[in-house]
This record gives sequence, C-alpha cells and structure tokens, in this order.
Amino acid sequence: MEGFYFFVLLVFGATTLAGSVKIINQGNEALVETLGKYNGKKLEPGLNFVIPFIDKVVFEQTIRERVLDIPPQQCITRDNVSITVDAVVYWRIIDIEKAYYKVQNLQQAMENLVRTQIRAEMGKLELDETFSARSQINEILLRDLDIATDPWGVKVTRVELRDIIPSQAVQESMELQMSSERKKRAAILASEGEREAAINTARGKAEAQVLEAEARKKAAILDAEAQQQAIILKAQAERQQQVLKAQATAEALQIITKTLKVDPSAREALQFLLAQNYLEMGMKIGSSDSSKVMFMDPRSIPATFEGIRSIVANSEKDS
Repeated sequence: MEGFYFFVLLVFGATTLAGSVKIINQGNEALVETLGKYNGKKLEPGLNFVIPFIDKVVFEQTIRERVLDIPPQQCITRDNVSITVDAVVYWRIIDIEKAYYKVQNLQQAMENLVRTQIRAEMGKLELDETFSARSQINEILLRDLDIATDPWGVKVTRVELRDIIPSQAVQESMELQMSSERKKRAAILASEGEREAAINTARGKAEAQVLEAEARKKAAILDAEAQQQAIILKAQAERQQQVLKAQATAEALQIITKTLKVDPSAREALQFLLAQNYLEMGMKIGSSDSSKVMFMDPRSIPATFEGIRSIVANSEKDS
C-alpha cells in the first residue's frame, strides 16, 4: 500500500514538474496570468518556469513580421465607377500585451480595418486617379493604418494595392477610348510626317533652285570674263599687227627713199607697188562686216606718189 502511494506521489510530482516547464520558440513571446490575472509576466524565447496550477500561459504569438492578404472587395470611386480592389499588408506585433488585451481576434480586426480604409480612399478618387496615384494611395493607407493599429500594439510596415479592376462595362469603354486615342495619335503622327516631308521637299527644291541660279550666275560671269579676255587679246593682236605694219611701212619708205636717190628709174616700180597696196586695202575694207559701200578714187594714187616724192625731196634737201 505504501508503494502505491509512493508511485502516485511520484507521478504527481513528475506531472507537476513537467507542467512548470515552458519552452518558447525563437521569435515568439507568451503572456502568463496568475490565478486569472495578468501581472506583467511575459515568457521570452527559451526555457521558462511557471508555478503549476497557479500560472497559466494564455497567449503565445510571434513577434516577427507577418503578411495579411486582403481578398478582392467592391469599391465605388468618386465618379461612381464600380471597381474591385485587393491588397496585401505587412505588419508585426510590437507589444504582445496590447495585442491580446486591447482587441479580440487581432487579425480579423485588422482585416476589417484595412477593408474600410481602402473603400474610404477609393471613394475620394476618380477612376483615372486610382491607376495613376497608386503609390500615393499606398502611402496614405500605410499612415492611416499605422495610426489606427498603434493602440493594439501593432506596427504596419507596408501596404500594397495589388489589382484595381473596373467592371466589364467600364473596361469595354476604356478599351474603346484607348483605341480612339491610338487612332488619334496615329493620325497626328501621319499628318506631322506628311508636313515634314512637304517641308523637306519644298526646302530641297528651293535649295536646288538656288544652286542652279548660282551655277548660271557663275557660268554667265565666266562667259563674260572669257569674252572680255577674248576682246582684250584681239585688240592687243590688232594693235600689235598695226604696229608691225607701221614699222614695215616705215622701213619700206626708208628703203624706197634710198632707192630713189640711187636709181631714179624706180619711180615706175614704186607707182606699181602703191597701186597694188591701195587695191588690197580697198578689198579688205570692202570685205569688212561693217562696210556696205566703198568709193575708190583713182586719182588718189598719183597724189600718194606725189606725197612720197615730196618726202624724198625733203629728205634730199636735209641730206
């Protein structure tokens, strides 16, 4: 009988000892109530001891960051458009005492709070703003939720809107609008391209005309310069020819003068040469483009001869 009592006491002691040992995993915390009252006792990660039948672990939860998935919900924008919005919230418990004693069913309370905040923010915006201002909406939700959950000992670290889906009718109208916008932009781009092409064509024609005019101008200048140079060279050649003729005539007269001094019978030969030269000069004058009628006086030949004879006589007197 004594052995039986000893065995009972041994089992009771082992059960009591086992009930007094509590192991808390890393990243978790636990609240302990003594006789149904919380006295500020928390269990930290590791091995902890409690008083059996007096202390009781009432709440154990992780203090690591957690993810709250908000399912899609219907919202109405400021311009009365129905949209479906879902989100994801990142949060963690920073005060496990508040998380347990300040709110019942913390996760459900947070989910309802996030839904309410999303509907409120979407109601302040028009449909176009909900797509373009997503980052601003995330920041507003983060700030408001962080303030609202602070009494629950919760820290909201991040809020992200995942999908904003309008109703089917709105999507169809948006697709029609986008199609019209694309057609409008394509028409504008086509007209701008045609305008640029017309401007480039006109500019090219103008530049070609300018170049052609400059080429004609340069050609005319070069032609005029060539004609001027030809006239100058022709005049120089004619002057050179006249000088040579004058020199030849002077030399001929000197030779004739000397001949007349030596041989008076050369008079007839001189008359013949003068007549021949006179006739040749008349033929040249007659063949000129500017000469239409030529008058020749045969009496001028003896007069010329008499003039030469007087020159010879004067030269004899001088000698």
